[in-house]
Amino acid sequence: MLVLSETTRLLKALGDENRLRLLHLLRRDELSTSDLVEILNLGQSRVSAHLALLKEVGLVVDRRLGRRSLYSIHPDAPAELLGRVIAEDSLPPEFEADLAGLEALIRRKREADRSYFDRVASKFGELALPGRTWEGLARGLLSLAPRARYADLGVGDGLLTLMLAEVAESVTAVDLSEKMLDQLATRATAAGLGNLEYVVGELDDLPLPDASHDVVVLSQALHHAEDPVHALTEARRILRPDGQLLVLDLLAHGEDWVRDKLQHRHLGFTEAGLTDHLARAGFDAIRVQRVARDPHPPHFMTLLANARRGPV
Repeated sequence: MLVLSETTRLLKALGDENRLRLLHLLRRDELSTSDLVEILNLGQSRVSAHLALLKEVGLVVDRRLGRRSLYSIHPDAPAELLGRVIAEDSLPPEFEADLAGLEALIRRKREADRSYFDRVASKFGELALPGRTWEGLARGLLSLAPRARYADLGVGDGLLTLMLAEVAESVTAVDLSEKMLDQLATRATAAGLGNLEYVVGELDDLPLPDASHDVVVLSQALHHAEDPVHALTEARRILRPDGQLLVLDLLAHGEDWVRDKLQHRHLGFTEAGLTDHLARAGFDAIRVQRVARDPHPPHFMTLLANARRGPV
């Protein structure tokens, strides 16, 4: 129960237009200070001061992600009070403008990701990428059935995609970069492989039908997803009942340079964290294990995860 002094401080915190705008945005998404500065067109010092006050009264919480702090509504914030103060059924013009700014920010970030992969598409296979090990790929392939309808989400250099196509009934190659897919198609044609379909799409919004594939593969792709649980939920959606999921990704590490140079959104996953993500996405028969360590510094470790959609 709030004491009177806490209630007074809380109401004072809500008695400011810009702080209400901040809370409205944070109810929609987890955002950094720089994100909020861009959307609201306010100075960084003002935004930081507002966030500090909202955090002090228990309305927002932050978490570290690399060098940034991401802010969201505190899970114990008074939801009913916020719902009354920030009514979603009749938004003022300022809130509408802020939502437009949020959409513009999301589009810009996606375009930055797409531009990066377009830029490196022709030489992606030559880059020194964390977690690309023959041992990891081989173990992943051994866990798969020899003939099935596969979906490879986030094809990267296309190495695994082509290996799958050699044994699969069909392979749907999905990537946000059309140029990446063009490179893959050229290599598939040269290899005489005609059982691939190329689809431009996002990991968290797959343009594929429900229950359309037997096996879904995410090889060194999940760390690019904005929301890994959402991406895994989409992977489960396109799997048939009892369909299998294979995830190859990095064990949690501290190499922050991969965010800027390789567009990684997450610095790998712990075994427990990846297991939790898969469970929250609705998978069962989950197994996560370490399978390979890069021989060269900084010695990235690869995780292999298998999971099943389960019967309907």
